[in-house]
Amino acid sequence: MMRALTLLLAAATLSACASQPYEPLPVSPYQWQQRQERIQREEAQRLQRCEAMDKQSERYARECPRTGGAQ
Repeated sequence: MMRALTLLLAAATLSACASQPYEPLPVSPYQWQQRQERIQREEAQRLQRCEAMDKQSERYARECPRTGGAQ
């Protein structure tokens, strides 16, 4: 009983550490195009947010790394 409880607790703890949910790779050209457009849209939104942020804030430093520099 104690072993089962320990295993259950360990599984719950490790599942919280899991990275992003699995996203299967696209299988058709249409799916690849949709994926690329989504990535481009998300990047444009991120850049737009960075332009609106205070350049001296910690959030700006964390979310808006300069291109070409050490990250």
